Amino acid sequence: MSARGPQTVRSAEGSTGSRVWTSRLTFGFRPGMVAGVVACFAAAAGVIAVLSLFPGVSALLVAILLGVAFRNLVGVHERLEPGVIFTSKTLLRAAIILLGLQLSIVDILSLGWGVLLMVVLIVTIGMLATYYVGRLLNLGRTQCLLIASGFSICGAAAVAASSDVTKASEEETLTSIALVVIFGTAMIPLIPFLSQLIGFDAGATGLWAGGAVHEVAQVVAIGGIVGGTALSVAVIVKLARVIMLAPVMAVLAWSTRRQEASTPGVAAARPPLLPVFVVAFMVAIVVRSFGILPEPALTGASVVQGILMTAAMFALGCGVKASFFRHIGPRPFLLALASTLIVGSVALTGTFILQ
Repeated sequence: MSARGPQTVRSAEGSTGSRVWTSRLTFGFRPGMVAGVVACFAAAAGVIAVLSLFPGVSALLVAILLGVAFRNLVGVHERLEPGVIFTSKTLLRAAIILLGLQLSIVDILSLGWGVLLMVVLIVTIGMLATYYVGRLLNLGRTQCLLIASGFSICGAAAVAASSDVTKASEEETLTSIALVVIFGTAMIPLIPFLSQLIGFDAGATGLWAGGAVHEVAQVVAIGGIVGGTALSVAVIVKLARVIMLAPVMAVLAWSTRRQEASTPGVAAARPPLLPVFVVAFMVAIVVRSFGILPEPALTGASVVQGILMTAAMFALGCGVKASFFRHIGPRPFLLALASTLIVGSVALTGTFILQ
């Protein structure tokens, strides 16, 4: 590859009507990316500012839809494309690294072995069952793995990490992220309502929400509805699921390497067992756990993480035509529904046992 900078390939728009971008960023950020990055951050700032008036609405979902609307109603100028691609890839991975600063090993261990076992079972059963159902629906291996990761672990961040280790396409990645935010957002009013019908107290509701819901922000929204006790329990349980990101990515990378090793002409590639940004995510967990950074810095990092993730979702949306959502068909939606029910049921069973 030439060392002149970002190499961007835009696929022809075929029957899918989608615009799939692939890129390799040789040296990271380049001056020509400024306009696109600024546009993504401006969109993210607008989304976050408006949604501050509407608690419980997913900023990630709104950002994706806004990006799709921008792509189809206004169009993405060629000057913006390099920066949009940089935001959807590199800055998304930066957001995942900063997510590690929200995780403390001490807080996770304080849950007790019963809850930790529940978390491991949620992720393990969620991954395996979702993948199996997806294959029964004749979805591709990569699409199944992305949806399984997003719904079982930590939403968009897990999808992004999985897309790296499984070498997923932009279309598969965007489909999975869109499904995560759509179904996770639907659970925000549903979990408190069902918990009240079942008779759960605030602590049990938080345990179920943290074990069942896809995005950290969605879990926080549910905790805000139910109350402080539910919020604290839900967030810690959810972050325990997030910490499973690293081992699951290692397994997926190992599986991908084995698959490539059996394919003629591909065995020599040998991708790393863990992407660099996942290693950095683990380092961030250690930094948080040992109290290396002061609390104001951690709070600031959390705010930056939210902005980066929202900007990245807008950038991903900018890569797709509206007809894309018609093209993907019902099968990914059916798998997303099945995965939501699987993960939610395992978490509900664990809550009944532990409460």
